[in-house]
Amino acid sequence: MSRVTIAPEEDRLNAQIAFAVEIDKLKRVIRRNHLIDGSRRENTAEHSWYVGTLAMVLGEHAPPGTDLQRVVAMLLVHDLVEIDAGDTFVYDHVAVAAQAAAETAAADRIFGLLPGEQGRAMRELWDEFEARKTPEARFAKALDRFAPILANHHTEGGTWPLFKVTAGEVREKVRIIQEGSPSLGAYALELVELSVARGHLSE
Repeated sequence: MSRVTIAPEEDRLNAQIAFAVEIDKLKRVIRRNHLIDGSRRENTAEHSWYVGTLAMVLGEHAPPGTDLQRVVAMLLVHDLVEIDAGDTFVYDHVAVAAQAAAETAAADRIFGLLPGEQGRAMRELWDEFEARKTPEARFAKALDRFAPILANHHTEGGTWPLFKVTAGEVREKVRIIQEGSPSLGAYALELVELSVARGHLSE
């Protein structure tokens, strides 16, 4: 009886397809934020698409010389770890404290599904985003923080009153936006002050 031999390229494709099937699970991870029309909460796959598109639209507000293609790639993969670790609400200080270990384990498993160099390349993007040391990572993080503020502003405070988030806490998050893009940081701060003035965010 002859044995079926699987060529290395077929092994590679099988690994890539397994990864493709796995990351579809990101569509099931529900975030706290609502869509801007207020109809429902968004999922993490939608968030990743949205901030990746924002990188293309708002790229002129990145520091000069920023590699926007790398920013988009970083934003597409930055939340894949939520398949295992779930969404962490940025204002939940207890959950945030436990986030790093859970997400690192998730990164090991999920990026490890890919063929060697592909998995390493995606893991490097994720590590770079988390470290926030490059202009690309800082701009990507700025967009990641900007999107929920924009959504909350357009949904009468969204998650802020629901979870008793204060204006001071939001201003603290705006600092991260300012690190990656001073102009977006200034705009985000305006949204915060408008939300306070309209009674959608408490001091």
